[in-house]
Amino acid sequence: MASMMGPLLTLETHAAMHGAARAGTRWVECSLDLERSTTAVEVAADGWHWQGQRYPWMESCKDRTIYHWAGASFEPVARFTNSLVKLVPTEWGPPTFEIDGIKMLPTAQVSPYADAERKVGLIQPRGKTILDTCGGLGYFAAWCLRGQARQVRSYEVNPDVIWLRGLNPWSPEVGGGLTLTLGDIAGQIAVLSAGSVDAILHDPPRFGTAGELYSQVFYDHLARVLKRTGRLFHYTGAPNKLTSGRDVPNEVAKRLRNAGFATELNGDGIIAVRR
Repeated sequence: MASMMGPLLTLETHAAMHGAARAGTRWVECSLDLERSTTAVEVAADGWHWQGQRYPWMESCKDRTIYHWAGASFEPVARFTNSLVKLVPTEWGPPTFEIDGIKMLPTAQVSPYADAERKVGLIQPRGKTILDTCGGLGYFAAWCLRGQARQVRSYEVNPDVIWLRGLNPWSPEVGGGLTLTLGDIAGQIAVLSAGSVDAILHDPPRFGTAGELYSQVFYDHLARVLKRTGRLFHYTGAPNKLTSGRDVPNEVAKRLRNAGFATELNGDGIIAVRR
């Protein structure tokens, strides 16, 4: 997992530590890495100590925000370059992230990390070279590595999302079979060799913001780089046909069949097998 540069705070954790200090408690057991582990923190009226360093209490700590130690103060794990990219806590521990307020991973009924585990299981990663087209926080890649994939080739177009990964303790470290390329898979896929991967995980942004990743041209490339009988999981979400006017899953399935796949709807996505 990604190595931490320092403690991570949420409103819940900060409030629990600060409340204990006000009550006169000296030591608190809590998590400073989004529930990956627990640790002992010494708290006092003027701040708290952890691993030999003193940290001040935050004057303002907001809900739905994760804070990291920036050297002199706690700052949100968020960046704004071309869009607002933000790491967001969940009740499950592993965070999701948002781009301009749009949640990029499911969290309502399941942990985004556990959701990734189920979907990776559908492509049976053991011993395979896997193309991870839209890397995000790396949860697909993490479960591929845990499932003993031979190699995971991951692409992520947004450098700010890669920055989030560096602060997220649930994201996998690059190396040990995982490569992470900063680049747009919509263009990069054209230079990948035919039959060079055994399985594909495709988790694109929604159709309205990344239509090129749902195009027939792109799907033809997916079929080209995937070995015969190789498996593809394509996340589509479940957009409301009555409000969107589109049946995205079935549109995707039709294009995949045109590219040479056999398809089956599966939850919020499609499992496809290269014929």
